[in-house]
Amino acid sequence: MQVAQQKQPLQEPSKASNPPGKMNLERIIKGCLVQPLRLIVYGPPGIGKSTFAAGSPNPIFLGAEKGTAQLDVTRFPQPETWQDILEAMQVLETEAHDYKTIVLDTLDWIEPLIHQAVLIEENKGKDSARAVSDIDSMGYGRGYNLALTQWRKFISCLERLSDARSMNILMLAHSQIRSFKNPEGEDYDRYEMKLHHKAGGLLQEWADEVLFANYETATHERKGRVRGISSGARVIHTTRTAAYDAKNRHDLPDELPLSWADYAASAIQGAPADREDILEAINELLEGADKELISKVKAAVAAVNNDSAKLTLILNRLKTIRKE
Repeated sequence: MQVAQQKQPLQEPSKASNPPGKMNLERIIKGCLVQPLRLIVYGPPGIGKSTFAAGSPNPIFLGAEKGTAQLDVTRFPQPETWQDILEAMQVLETEAHDYKTIVLDTLDWIEPLIHQAVLIEENKGKDSARAVSDIDSMGYGRGYNLALTQWRKFISCLERLSDARSMNILMLAHSQIRSFKNPEGEDYDRYEMKLHHKAGGLLQEWADEVLFANYETATHERKGRVRGISSGARVIHTTRTAAYDAKNRHDLPDELPLSWADYAASAIQGAPADREDILEAINELLEGADKELISKVKAAVAAVNNDSAKLTLILNRLKTIRKE
């Protein structure tokens, strides 16, 4: 006959076996956390990425000087090696300064410096006959995997600037069109960052937001053919579509003007610019305009039903038209 075992009362864990540490109830954090931005903006050359970045809080640029020659910004000397990049970020981490944003301009300009560093390391101790001439020659993707190790080191530096120095991280990149292998249907072309896909995937995963900058376009059908027409307005797309990669964690509108002020109003303050201010700016730009333009703009304003983000896009388009 089996004897029922008497249940023992649960013992309270001893303080000796559970010493106080980081993970305890007294250190629980509640609510939303205000953190520095970790942002990637990519798009075609000349769209205005650097100008966008120049509007960020007290920025310092790290990258090719030619890309910001026309801008009145603070910049490091142009780095020539991957080590120069790492040293610049170490300076920002360890030395006293009041910069609030580091702007990497551009990621696809930095990538060749990483590949160069990988090749130098690979060719150490080799004679010219055995030296590797480019990263593709290393075989089986080995060179790109080694480059990925350097990209991870790069991200670690950025994390220290973000966490320890509370700096915003703003990375710029050019776009390119790549064929997307669609597992659910026909393949199609789409915009992506002009980086090796492994590096691009790593950086996109790390960033809080990835924004695609482009000229606003509309389609027009004539004689059975559909054509794309650009309004000249420059916009940033914040949500992924079949045509481009994008993401955001600040509940941004799908589309915003390519302007730091408009982005900050949505991402940092949580709302687009004040509606009345936007309408006042639109009315000022319409002064002296022809009747046809005034009629079109008023119809567009009425159609967006006081949506501040869409009103801002109308203002952006109107600015472009009035400059022509």
